Amino acid sequence: MNAEDLKALQFPLIVLLCVALLGAGAIYYSDALLDQSQKKLVQEQKQLKEARTRLQRSGSEKEVIVQYLGGYQQLERSGFAGEEKRINWLDGLRLANQQAELFGADYQISTQKPYPYAAEFNPAPLKLVESEMKLRLRLLHSEDLMRFFNALARQNAGLFLINACKMNRIETGGVIRVQPNVMAECELSWVTAQPGATTEKKP
Repeated sequence: MNAEDLKALQFPLIVLLCVALLGAGAIYYSDALLDQSQKKLVQEQKQLKEARTRLQRSGSEKEVIVQYLGGYQQLERSGFAGEEKRINWLDGLRLANQQAELFGADYQISTQKPYPYAAEFNPAPLKLVESEMKLRLRLLHSEDLMRFFNALARQNAGLFLINACKMNRIETGGVIRVQPNVMAECELSWVTAQPGATTEKKP
């Protein structure tokens, strides 16, 4: 092979080199596109799986809601579930006092706080809270106290627990008439279940 033959092959060699470079570039670009497509496919499959999981979860949650909605609404009407309804508590006190034919009730309500024994009932995802109430009742005799609490329970104003009560006789000076003879001092806890509650309410 002489110089003239090499000169004649120069152009075809350049073309062959260019084609080889283009081919290598095309292969590299195709590999990059394939790798990108595979990553995108994996990501989309992950998103599809998460979407299916959310759909299944929402379906399960809907079934739970439908199953327990009636019972929860009944608890709301009874004053146990939902936000505190202190106005209902006070109306219940007034009506219970009238029905038990007492001489009035003085009360103090504390700030709402978490119910300390909530863990024993495992109420998740509900949050149990309580508001303590101090009551002073003037009674004709000691049996009036239970009549009052029974009347209060019938008002469906909410769930209350009797924490403590003490009774002291009132000095009447020997006067015989219908008047308070016993002073009762009691501490109650009004307990409320709040779904998803994260903040405490002030009175």
